[in-house]
Amino acid sequence: MERWATFDCYGTLVDWNGGIRAELEKLFGSSRADELLVRYHELEPKIQVARPGASYREVLTVALERLASDTGLTLPEGEASVLAHSLPSWPVFEDVRPGLAETRARGWRLGILSNTDRDLIDASIDALGVPFETAIVAGEIASYKPAHRHWEVFYEQTGADPSGHVHVAQSLFHDIAPAAELGIPSIWINRLGEPEDARPARTLPGVAHLADALDALVPV
Repeated sequence: MERWATFDCYGTLVDWNGGIRAELEKLFGSSRADELLVRYHELEPKIQVARPGASYREVLTVALERLASDTGLTLPEGEASVLAHSLPSWPVFEDVRPGLAETRARGWRLGILSNTDRDLIDASIDALGVPFETAIVAGEIASYKPAHRHWEVFYEQTGADPSGHVHVAQSLFHDIAPAAELGIPSIWINRLGEPEDARPARTLPGVAHLADALDALVPV
């Protein structure tokens, strides 16, 4: 049986908060960057629900425009698409490359299920430096997690055996909750030090020891 580990990318493997916050600081200053980041995370999923067919580039742009409008800030002219332009350069967490390389070395096949677009995820996979067998993106399936379509398409495209599949992610809202609804075991990468949650099968602070946790859930 093939063993599959699927991943959320941004927040789990790539520093989503760090990437967005850096752009907010450039646009609006350091004193408000943390506050604006919290508000941004409230806006983005609402836009994704309202516009499931929108590309992630469009979502990023609309969210930034709405953030500025809602908070009474002026978005500099020509800067509405700055988040989409900066995304390929968002930093990869330091533990990711060795953690993924070890996971592959133990025979796991890797996939990404991401709320993004094809060109953006391809750029991020290049930055990760570890090959993935598949990447399913919102921009091609007209659906954003936490809707279930990413997982449905994953099974349709790969024919993966659910008994050999584990989903790995940082976001309880976008990933861990829908995986639990679908009966898919998950590993929660709790990078933000959030309170314990009963839904994931395992909880880790990062992916340095991910291979051990995956092997414990689906032994060879």
